[in-house]
Amino acid sequence: MIRPVFNWRFAFIEIQFRQLQTGDHIPCQVTAALKHEGARPFRFRPVFPKAGQKRNNTSLHGQSLSRSFIQRKLTVKPLPPILQIQGVSKRYEAHQALNQVSFDVPKGSIFGLLGPNGAGKTSLIRIITQITGPDEGQVLFEGQPLQPNHVKQIGYLPEERGLYKKMKVGEQLLYLARLRGLTKEEATVKIKAWADRLDLKTWLNKNVEDLSKGMQQKVQFISCVLHEPKLLILDEPFSGFDPVNANIIKDEILKLREQGCTIIFSTHRMESVEQLCDDIVLINRSQIVLSGSVKEVRARFRAQTYHVEGLGKLLITSPDFKVLQQTQQGNEFKAEIQLENNTGPNDLLRYLIERVEVHLLQEKVPSIHDIFVQTVTQPTHG
Repeated sequence: MIRPVFNWRFAFIEIQFRQLQTGDHIPCQVTAALKHEGARPFRFRPVFPKAGQKRNNTSLHGQSLSRSFIQRKLTVKPLPPILQIQGVSKRYEAHQALNQVSFDVPKGSIFGLLGPNGAGKTSLIRIITQITGPDEGQVLFEGQPLQPNHVKQIGYLPEERGLYKKMKVGEQLLYLARLRGLTKEEATVKIKAWADRLDLKTWLNKNVEDLSKGMQQKVQFISCVLHEPKLLILDEPFSGFDPVNANIIKDEILKLREQGCTIIFSTHRMESVEQLCDDIVLINRSQIVLSGSVKEVRARFRAQTYHVEGLGKLLITSPDFKVLQQTQQGNEFKAEIQLENNTGPNDLLRYLIERVEVHLLQEKVPSIHDIFVQTVTQPTHG
């Protein structure tokens, strides 16, 4: 009998058992195929044939699992969001910190919460972690209004350090784990495991004040994941880290997502957003001004601009192409060219190869950093 693989992620795939022959290891094959296709994570759920239905005994073993095959044989359904922000507003005297903010955080994702200083990100995080409450609107956690007991299912790494400097690292981690509901035995095992993973084993009996800023950040990171939260909020998690340790923490964040944890990632390092985030929301002046998947957002800001390099004397005279920038060193040229009049990259390439030798033609898709700057510096937002 086929044993389904349960892998909790973004969506689940219903395996139609009546279409499979016993012995076909379809779940594992589908996992590999979907990863190859660039699909988001998923989980499996078996669907058994109804009474009276016959099983199709045609073997699927060894078939190439293309996108079309997967779509024919499997049904993909989205999981409900783990967190829903619905019309949340927050005011501090004359300052409007949040104004009718609404978005969903997909389960099993890394979700970027972005915005300039003073935009309202910290106010929203404080509402999610129940440090404060909204003046209007509500927050749903797994479909239920946010309740005090949900705190134990949320981990929070604040930008500001909050460790007791005179306390030993191991004792502090144990104390914080107990506050999150772990027994002493459970906490001790998890602390040792995380200390080994992050090379903190020799520091457990040291006072926090004896640690460097980066080592203290490791301790604080461990403190917010020991209880294995369903939702993890990271506010500038790479602060104080050198590049090597920043990469170690990045790897741990990705592992946590693979294990089913949902992560809200707030940072001003836009290169980390592109590397880690699935979806983003950008808040400016208390309101959402941009949202969507990283891929969709970057595509939305495409300006039909191409970087071109090659040999020859480049001279653009066609009204279909606008030269934004050009340099010529001897017989070598580099140029930024924008397409106009509904022309495409193939039109540009045909135009160029009749005049110069083309070595590189590459579209310039704006980075999240460029999009961030462009969006928050606009005088008004529609």
